[in-house]
Amino acid sequence: MDVTTVAQLEGLYETPHSVSLRKEIDHLTPEYRAMVEASPFFALATCGPDGLDCSPRGDAPGFVAVTDPRTLVIPDRPGNNRLDSLRNILADPRVALLFLIPGIGETLRVNGTARLVRDEALAERFAVRGKLPTLLIVVSVASVYFQCPKALVRSELWNPARFRDRSDVPTAGRIMAGIAEDFDGAAYDAAYPGRLEATMY
Repeated sequence: MDVTTVAQLEGLYETPHSVSLRKEIDHLTPEYRAMVEASPFFALATCGPDGLDCSPRGDAPGFVAVTDPRTLVIPDRPGNNRLDSLRNILADPRVALLFLIPGIGETLRVNGTARLVRDEALAERFAVRGKLPTLLIVVSVASVYFQCPKALVRSELWNPARFRDRSDVPTAGRIMAGIAEDFDGAAYDAAYPGRLEATMY
């Protein structure tokens, strides 16, 4: 049976615990700010006329600047140049961010709207190896709340004993070779470490 109404859905679950509702607020408290500043990684979800996108964003902890309790500034580091997230933001500014902190079970969810900014003076704050980000993503916070650790506990995400060996998962070159018969996956993988280092910032 498909669940097609909110009434059906809510009938399958217990009433939310009061904490799960009270933890959501419209700004970053000092505690929520500390979580942002401790995180080296978040996933950015966007939507646009061509569909949805969720992309990984990462750098040293503190790479997302909290300029005030309702504003985050994020450097757009070099990537694959598809610009999926950025195109979506131009079409629909709504965004969702999920911050992870290595070794910590709780995650932090931030929802709001984003805009793309070119500001060389502000970009200087995010310089790495003498290179500035091309753009800054400025997020206006609408809601923020922590997520309980159940998903990370169940997955044992931070348990080193559960880490997979690189040989267990196809490399980028193998994936591409499986898509395009004329693609030299071995050569792509061999060149990748150098290419990654050269294009990191």
